[in-house]
Amino acid sequence: MSQPVEVDVVIVGGGLAGLSAARRLDRAGVEWLLVEGSDRLGGRVATEIFDGWRMDRGFQVLNTAYPRLPALVDVDALEMRYLTSGVLVRRAGGLHRLENPLREPLATPQTLLSGIGSLTDRLKFAALATRCATTPAERLLDAPETTTQQMLREAGLSHRIIEEVLRPFFSGVFGDRSLDTSSHVTAMALRSFTRGRIGVPAAGMAALPAAVAGPLPFPQLLIGARTLSIGSGMVVTEGGEIHCRAVIVATDPVSAADLLPQLPKPDMCGLTTFYFGTDQAPIDEPILLLDGDRREIIANTVVISNAAPEYAPEGRSLIAATVVGVSAPSSASEAVIRVELTRMYGTPTDDWELLNVVSLPNALPAARVPQSTLRKPVSFGDGLFVAGDHRDSPSIQGALAGGWRTAGKVLTTLGTRVGV
Repeated sequence: MSQPVEVDVVIVGGGLAGLSAARRLDRAGVEWLLVEGSDRLGGRVATEIFDGWRMDRGFQVLNTAYPRLPALVDVDALEMRYLTSGVLVRRAGGLHRLENPLREPLATPQTLLSGIGSLTDRLKFAALATRCATTPAERLLDAPETTTQQMLREAGLSHRIIEEVLRPFFSGVFGDRSLDTSSHVTAMALRSFTRGRIGVPAAGMAALPAAVAGPLPFPQLLIGARTLSIGSGMVVTEGGEIHCRAVIVATDPVSAADLLPQLPKPDMCGLTTFYFGTDQAPIDEPILLLDGDRREIIANTVVISNAAPEYAPEGRSLIAATVVGVSAPSSASEAVIRVELTRMYGTPTDDWELLNVVSLPNALPAARVPQSTLRKPVSFGDGLFVAGDHRDSPSIQGALAGGWRTAGKVLTTLGTRVGV
């Protein structure tokens, strides 16, 4: 398509934040244009399909409790495939289960006798998760901020359950083994995990940005046009200059800081996902498996095709194993991962086919203490705005809500009614 030379708002970046911002601007009747440098929409949310396999760009899940989600997509139309609530933990040669206290209340006796931590630990964790789920979000965010580790200790949890269950769980969520993530971020994550269900769309996680973009007029989505620079009232792409009244930078956090020097470049957390194919699933249940033996190699693993058969060719199974940090594909790293998966699943992995290794050095913005607020300023003056999970929470919810919030700020600045 030809590139317009003047619009009200230019959105740079076609990830979830940019698409969410476009939805709000479009609803308000503002003339906008979204410019995406790659050949697709979705940003860090993507799915690769080959030979009957569907592999997301790193192991990702969608949580139905995200507040902004139902306002932007029809969740039922995504044909969600859900994981079992709770987690399994491999510890000392055994498999132990920890249930979601709100989603599986009748399983509580099984949870209390599961062998993970003490009875006191399990009761206190259930109390913490329930409190996060039932307390209004504003009150959770008004609580004194501390690290996740301190938050868990203040809840009365023992060193054992923190190290054997919660550290591996949260390291996979936030890409950070230190447990230095803000207690505000962790409380909100616990709130979502406890209140909602997690799963993947049948067609892969790429179905989410496709659904957010669905109602948008295609001619206003300029794909494959790399942005070279931005300034007050102007965006310069490889195709020329676009003049505008406001610019929303909705790229990934690192690229955003490159385009907008006054924006602090955030620390980023890396994750690596190893995808294996096998003829026989090592377990039948679609449940997250954690390493409770404190080996700190694999954060979590799941037979994703147990939840979503569409992710694998008929008669085969897809296994995802997530490692904190960036691990370049090599025979050495693959061998280590196979050894760990053999121990965690209790079955040989020699005949598993390594399908792909997805290394994401910038998977998530770090949210370590101190976080002055989860909703950071998005206006940088001269008609320049920023949207993304690095200005909100490091999550899909943060990207969707962040784009919506930034678009509202733009509408206010332009003097447009924002109650849309």
